[in-house]
Amino acid sequence: MDSHTPPEIHTRADFDAAVLWALQNALARQSRRLLLADCDFADWPLGQPEVLEALQRWLRLPQRRLVLLAANYTEVRRRHPRFVVWRTDWAHAVEAWSPPAEMAALPSVMVDDGPLCLHRLAKTPLRASVALDAHAARAWREQLDAILQQSEAAFPLRTLGL
Repeated sequence: MDSHTPPEIHTRADFDAAVLWALQNALARQSRRLLLADCDFADWPLGQPEVLEALQRWLRLPQRRLVLLAANYTEVRRRHPRFVVWRTDWAHAVEAWSPPAEMAALPSVMVDDGPLCLHRLAKTPLRASVALDAHAARAWREQLDAILQQSEAAFPLRTLGL
């Protein structure tokens, strides 16, 4: 798969490869902001070493922002422990938000500040698309930014207890 042609997505492995392709594309185009939304990110490859490496290379560029939007981060902690540990070093550039309960049915999408748009339409059977489509990316950004305006910070680095 070359860096200019979006991969086709038919399987879970294809979805994982598409996420990696999207991150590498954002790095190549030097996108400043990545916005990832999902109900719980359970099926995203956030803990895979190559995904974390791609995120890290992208975040090393100046003024980068990774924004996560999920209704619940329990599955991130449970299924992606590498990501949870990795995030502590990048807390200055990674934001996590949760929407109000009435907006909890979030789409499964990744967009950047350019034309990048990865959208998972269904988990089973897996249906998703990834493209460099400025119009679609702008529409997703507008929808997700409207949700973010009503969301609150979530997924703290450390939970305090008594």
